[in-house]
Amino acid sequence: MTQEIRAGDVTFSVEDAGTGAPVVFIHGWSMSGRFFQRQLTHFAGTHRVVVPDLRGHGRSEKTTRGHTVPNYAADLHAILAGLSVERPVLVGWSMGAMVAYEYLRAFGPDSVAGLVIVDQPPSDFAWDGYEFGVITLDALREMNEQLQLDQAAVVAEFAGLMLHEPDEQTMAWMSAEILQVPPVIASTILVDQTLRDYREFLPQIGVPTLVLFGEDDKLTSPKAGRYIADRIPGARLQTFPGSSHCPFWEEADAFNAAVAAFAAEVAS
Repeated sequence: MTQEIRAGDVTFSVEDAGTGAPVVFIHGWSMSGRFFQRQLTHFAGTHRVVVPDLRGHGRSEKTTRGHTVPNYAADLHAILAGLSVERPVLVGWSMGAMVAYEYLRAFGPDSVAGLVIVDQPPSDFAWDGYEFGVITLDALREMNEQLQLDQAAVVAEFAGLMLHEPDEQTMAWMSAEILQVPPVIASTILVDQTLRDYREFLPQIGVPTLVLFGEDDKLTSPKAGRYIADRIPGARLQTFPGSSHCPFWEEADAFNAAVAAFAAEVAS
């Protein structure tokens, strides 16, 4: 069921369905909760599933203020408090993984039952000596400029990279969702996300963690998944051979089974 939740000075669109141990799905940069429609329908029969549109994204209010990854984590905490959701499994995809890291940093390990990281390296920036950063300052400047001048072209290219086997219908609805984010918001959070670096935070994570990566490296290398799993104590890695950036969409059955098994494990 779609709800409008007022948290602070912003109205958020949130899907809230089912009962039981809560699982919260956090979308990526310029995306929306609708990317998780195959998880919402699957998990609602056994869990309480909460899928918010982040500030300025999807159907949430298009405020031009507050677009930082830590503030998105604060928003998420306020949304979950408003819904009386306690100790969820957080499933963070792409930038959503960074939101989950900030949620843990701000509210502590007791605030969640477990953490699922989906296809997101600890940083996207090309720091010296770091092999998984693909965005240089020049690339960031160029992407920012294109977002301001021709957002649709940027989105079309990005949608194709997210899929292992792109098809016109899927790319069309994904692009329509992404284009709901005004360019000024897309640019602001792109810069903030890109310059975040969670490498030093990984060993500090003290909650059960599952790392899920697509094996198609168009956008992210699956080797980054191994890097993360090796640095978070006790973390496990699973990869999906028929997926690029969206294993929850392209291999939904296998993805849902992995998350369901993990959620059952951390709830026991």
